[in-house]
Amino acid sequence: MADSVLDIAGLNPHQREAVEATEGRVRVVAGAGSGKTRVLATRYAYLVEDIGVDPANILCMTFTNKAAQEMKQRIGSLLKDTAHVNDFVCTIHGFCVKVLRREIHRLGFPKSFNIVDEDDAKIFAKEVMKELGMDRTAITVKQFLSHIAYRKGELGAEGYIPLLLPGGMERPEVAALLEKDHAFVAYLQRQLKFLALDFDDLVYSTLYILNTFADARKFWQDELDYVQVDEVQDCNATDWELIDIVSERCGNLFIVGDPDQAIYEWRGAKPDYFVDFAADRTIVLDENYRSTPDILAVANSVINHNKCRIPKDLRTRKSHAARVLHLHADSEPEEAEWVAARIRSLGEAGEPYSGMAILYRAAHLSRAFEQALIKAEVPYTVWGGVRFFERKEIKDVLAYLRLAANPDDDQAFERVVNVPSRLFGETTLGRLKAVAETTEQSLFRTLVDNIDNREFARTKARDFTYLIEKYHALSQGEDFKVSDLLEGLLSESGLKESIRKDADEDRLQNINELLASVKLYEQMHIDDLPPLPSSDGSDAPLTILQQYLQDIALYTNADYRKDSHSVRLMTIHQAKGLEFPYVFVVGLTEGIFPSHRSIRERKLKGLEEERRLMYVAITRGEKAVVLTESEGYDFNTKQSKYPSRFLTEIGDGLMEIEGDIDEALLKGTARLVRNLDSEIFADEFIDATDGDEFAPGTAVLHKRFGRGTVVENNPDRGSARVAFGDRTVNLRYSALTPVPHK
Repeated sequence: MADSVLDIAGLNPHQREAVEATEGRVRVVAGAGSGKTRVLATRYAYLVEDIGVDPANILCMTFTNKAAQEMKQRIGSLLKDTAHVNDFVCTIHGFCVKVLRREIHRLGFPKSFNIVDEDDAKIFAKEVMKELGMDRTAITVKQFLSHIAYRKGELGAEGYIPLLLPGGMERPEVAALLEKDHAFVAYLQRQLKFLALDFDDLVYSTLYILNTFADARKFWQDELDYVQVDEVQDCNATDWELIDIVSERCGNLFIVGDPDQAIYEWRGAKPDYFVDFAADRTIVLDENYRSTPDILAVANSVINHNKCRIPKDLRTRKSHAARVLHLHADSEPEEAEWVAARIRSLGEAGEPYSGMAILYRAAHLSRAFEQALIKAEVPYTVWGGVRFFERKEIKDVLAYLRLAANPDDDQAFERVVNVPSRLFGETTLGRLKAVAETTEQSLFRTLVDNIDNREFARTKARDFTYLIEKYHALSQGEDFKVSDLLEGLLSESGLKESIRKDADEDRLQNINELLASVKLYEQMHIDDLPPLPSSDGSDAPLTILQQYLQDIALYTNADYRKDSHSVRLMTIHQAKGLEFPYVFVVGLTEGIFPSHRSIRERKLKGLEEERRLMYVAITRGEKAVVLTESEGYDFNTKQSKYPSRFLTEIGDGLMEIEGDIDEALLKGTARLVRNLDSEIFADEFIDATDGDEFAPGTAVLHKRFGRGTVVENNPDRGSARVAFGDRTVNLRYSALTPVPHK
């Protein structure tokens, strides 16, 4: 091919191949850090500058507005005329809005239709629930909206969009739907009243129009000569249907993604769509520009255990550096303090804190690391979330404890007197404050003295006063534990039950994490519990509850100034697409990561998505990656802690290990894995003790890697290390077939 008008000399051979692959159905498997955004932007510019394609006929879709804006900027920097960057560089929802502005009259909506955002949807939901007399303690707004989304997905574009047409609510199927799901129909009627579409409706409405009106379908297909889609592994079935329709005439569909980074399958984004895509050509971008070969070796070793993928091994031209480090700690505080100390040491050596990230599987795991960072005086930011001790449910629980320690704490009283609801709203609280000012007493004492007054008696405040008095008395006793006190308050106040009814698993996990931290605090202070107060109250020493509240205040009142030069704490889902020189993946405990809940709910698909999360976490690192876990007892899984199976899947010699790992712990991991696998994958499961057929030297077959030879047998783990030519891989017995001797 002649030299390109565009300067593409800096691209590697596979990137250049992708840029120049302009015709047909092209699938690009873009490994982590392989420069996919550069390829997409350069290909767009190549189509315009070299091929001469009118930008008005190129559709380039991605998933987030941020990614779309970045794509526009990248493309603009490559084109001679930046005016050639058009509005067809957008998100999937953004494209749907463009279609609907021209076509929505077909549904009887005006061009000025409203788009319902998340807050608007909540308002709609509350209005419908009130109208139908639905009990908000039985079903929450969040659950209600999840049900609406589920029903729309179940019915699909053909099933419910006709109900939004003029006269749609008079259609015969509405009567049956009303009987089956009155709330769903009422919600659609609310949308119609305001001529509003939510994000799901944007895609479904577009699909309905394109499938129903041949002239609309022809117009949009004729408009598009080239379609390219980024992050396609995150597309759900509806997105794929839209992509197929708009690219049907031209046949020039260029999709970029990585099934190894598909971490939203629980939202309907199945990696199978990408893996099974019928492509005219597949190009693999496997040169990584982000990480060291040491990091990539570990990432490759983990992800090779997955079956639903397109085989690739990331490689890099970077020099070898430090091996990935696996820290095994004796306890969770030791794990967190080690990480904080390591980060502080890096900072003191001149490394910017903004280049360091702590990643975890679930948000509640941040608590121990936040405390350790505060203690080490290391600035940090919880990315896309709220610091542990700033979370509402944590502040509420601590307010109850503060009242148990001191009922005259007005600030704590104000926070929880109506949490959960006791019909003690702002107006009633204002009246109580007015009385308290005249009597010069605390709010709690004023309420106790005036509980029979009509305005207070009609509330549920009497039970609240009994509760606080009961637990204040218990806190003064000789044989009480803060953890017992906390569990009692959570139960009898109704706080835990109200969170449970909200079906908010994250908030429940946060509560359990606080309870676990209290029990750990008690264990650490078992030898220095303070004496009870003296009978006259003079110079009374602190109770254990008062001591705990003072110590915890060091974390709840920490200086939280916003600091761009701070360590980032985030879940692995939030870290996707980001990169950091130094990455700490923490809490690698079997049951937590991988999540046994996810595996039980979604079986093999759940396990493989958990492994993809591990892969995403490791590949965020540029210079160094540290994987940490600790011994102890986990109050969320309600079992002793054992190292994650993902750590045992990493090839020998690829990691440096710090800390003594008792062989019994690894056997404990193997036992947990065996028990869970036999429960979930009964038809695939091979008992780990039945491994004689995989003795070293045995020839085996693997469906991806072909014929290999067993190098090492690991019956406790139910796996074998197998050599395939120059490479070796740890594989489960169920993935291998012994080759019979001839």
